Amino acid sequence: MKTSGRYWLMIVVLGVAACGMALLSHGESTPPALPLTQFPKQIAGYSTVGEYQLDKNVLEILKPSDYVTRSYFEPGVGEIGLYIAYFATQRTGSAIHSPKNCLPGAGWQPEQSSIATLQLDDGRKVPVNFYVIRKGLDQQVVLYWYQSHGRVIASEYAGRFYMVYDALRLNRTDAALIRITSNVVSGDEAAAKERVFLFAKQVAPDVEKIIR
Repeated sequence: MKTSGRYWLMIVVLGVAACGMALLSHGESTPPALPLTQFPKQIAGYSTVGEYQLDKNVLEILKPSDYVTRSYFEPGVGEIGLYIAYFATQRTGSAIHSPKNCLPGAGWQPEQSSIATLQLDDGRKVPVNFYVIRKGLDQQVVLYWYQSHGRVIASEYAGRFYMVYDALRLNRTDAALIRITSNVVSGDEAAAKERVFLFAKQVAPDVEKIIR
């Protein structure tokens, strides 16, 4: 799609979103979500080695209803970073911030970006965003997607469309961002990519249990 096409698509999606949200001024029927602190600390061969709190200023910008930020480690394999942010509503000033905007703001510059396919154990093939980023001498690979009502979504535009669709259909705008990162060690980008994809394959079923 040409740049002008993307621009007008974005205008249409945002226009529909604004109209749809204006029509729904009553409260949402979002069921209670399980606390993300209950997310497994052991995933396959990985164990949690660190759990972190976001800076107060960052929280004031992002406004998640709940979140978890952890480091997992498997001996002989490496370390993985996991960040999950859940938004119970996106109609009151809270909205998911795309990593493609947040990462450059934190000093990380993208070197590669693509929509990749994640093969799940139940046979599904779902789209996810894959990035290679750099800050100075540090290099990371990043995998992220949006989760809402049984869907795995890569595109921000599709995420906005489904938000409005589910607001009208279910009276719900809740959704989550799942981001997985791993450092590139000794220039071995392929190994870091394999780590994040295998970890994502293990994480996805647990995400679906907590974020319904």
